[in-house]
Amino acid sequence: MSDCPGPWTVSPVLLGVGGGSGDWVPVTAGESEAAVFRSADGTRYAKCVAAADAAGLKAERDRVAWLSGRGVPGPRVLDWHSGNAGACLVTAAVVGVAADQVSAADLRAYWDRIADAVRRLHEVPVRQCPFRRDVDGMVARARDVVARGATNPEFLPAEQQHTPPTELLARLLPQVARRRDQEAADTVVCHGDLCLPNIVLDPRTLDVSGFIDLGRLGLADRYADLALLLTNARETWPDEEQAQAADAAFAERYGITLDHDRLRFYLHLDPLTWG
Repeated sequence: MSDCPGPWTVSPVLLGVGGGSGDWVPVTAGESEAAVFRSADGTRYAKCVAAADAAGLKAERDRVAWLSGRGVPGPRVLDWHSGNAGACLVTAAVVGVAADQVSAADLRAYWDRIADAVRRLHEVPVRQCPFRRDVDGMVARARDVVARGATNPEFLPAEQQHTPPTELLARLLPQVARRRDQEAADTVVCHGDLCLPNIVLDPRTLDVSGFIDLGRLGLADRYADLALLLTNARETWPDEEQAQAADAAFAERYGITLDHDRLRFYLHLDPLTWG
């Protein structure tokens, strides 16, 4: 679709991937800064970036390829192209519906299976994982984003959206040494952006078809994932009582007693790393 206007100037066709422009349809949902396309038959996705962002997409390619060999459901790498015009990653589609697109009742029906899938991801042996997303890396990224004034206030919790990001980061820094110790004792393979749009559900089996958008996958404290998932799910549950019940049900199925202070730390740090 090299003739697409606006942000779609980097496309599979332009980068020499796939067939003609009719083979690819732009995907406008989601928050990725990449140009994302779906094949006309729905079996493939292509993520395309300018040359300046090729290294980041290559890192995502490597994570997708690594995880696909670990028994965790997700996409498979089908094609890769990189050159002066940019880079393009083509993966097999994970068939199903994103978890943020189902009703509260349906999400509750899937909830135990989601907990099972997250636990399986977190049980992948850490010694096998060559990627990191540890708390020190997150803090370094947050420092950079905040210093550049690039924080997106829409990503922040509502009660923090009118507080200067420098102040938000300063509140977290005294906790870093304690979180580093907790992470050292409880490191797992984390998704890195474990929110509902990145969990694909199979309506036929009420199971998880796979995890997608793996660009931040790496070794980290499991709470970096749990904080995002449980908080994002609150946007689906109709009230706080049901949200708390869902948190308790998830914790029981996953097999953990939730540390709410630790959840809060990662919930407040993660938004500062996007920018």
